[in-house]
Amino acid sequence: MNRTPLSEHRWLSSTYSGNNGGECVEWAPDHAALTGEVLVRDSKVPHGPHLALSRQSFAGLVSLAKTCG
Repeated sequence: MNRTPLSEHRWLSSTYSGNNGGECVEWAPDHAALTGEVLVRDSKVPHGPHLALSRQSFAGLVSLAKTCG
């Protein structure tokens, strides 16, 4: 299992985040590629809590965001 500290991950902003006055959702694609676990966080609180989702759960979250956006 990859134990890289969260601050050392490369985080990317969601393309859907910019519509609400600023980016707010980020994910760590390199971690996902290595482990299959998708890390998601609030970009305004980079040292705060994060979600660790399966690829299937992340896909469901993205699908929900698209229908609500």
